[in-house]
Amino acid sequence: MRTPQVVVVMGVAGTGKTTIGPLLAARLGVPYAEGDDFHPQANIEKMSAGIPLDDADRWPWLDAIGHWAHGRAGLGGVVSSSALKRVYRDRLRAVAPGIVFLHLTGDRRLIEERMSQRQGHFMPTALLDSQFATLQPLQPDEAGVAVDVSGGPEEITERAVQALAALPDTAGSSH
Repeated sequence: MRTPQVVVVMGVAGTGKTTIGPLLAARLGVPYAEGDDFHPQANIEKMSAGIPLDDADRWPWLDAIGHWAHGRAGLGGVVSSSALKRVYRDRLRAVAPGIVFLHLTGDRRLIEERMSQRQGHFMPTALLDSQFATLQPLQPDEAGVAVDVSGGPEEITERAVQALAALPDTAGSSH
């Protein structure tokens, strides 16, 4: 029997982390946590003003997500976090060593189009350029999979479930 995975759904804004995350959690039968909910109010105010967060802003946020993920070790869970840089993923893994990443990837035009249709989200499309500039894709030594976000949410979720199922069971070990 496979140990339930704790999955961090990552990617630039607009890839569908908050759409795919809950769908994936439902398919896996585990709880979902919205990464944005772990941001301190000061971070939300900065992003709402169109000011990109710096690393000092991100550490407490990443630690909070990591602690949630660590608490789900062996139980399974899905949490969203942009986790664009390797150093951010390393920070998450330092707190929650068994996590795996689901990197939602897609064509920039498709992502921008989807973002322009969203209502009430605090990430302006102007920040999409800085997101793509910051993005460091998963490296071969990082536990995780990349899944393309073309198609509908159910289709993307199915691709994610298949890709995650193909990963080795690492939850029981620490590197």
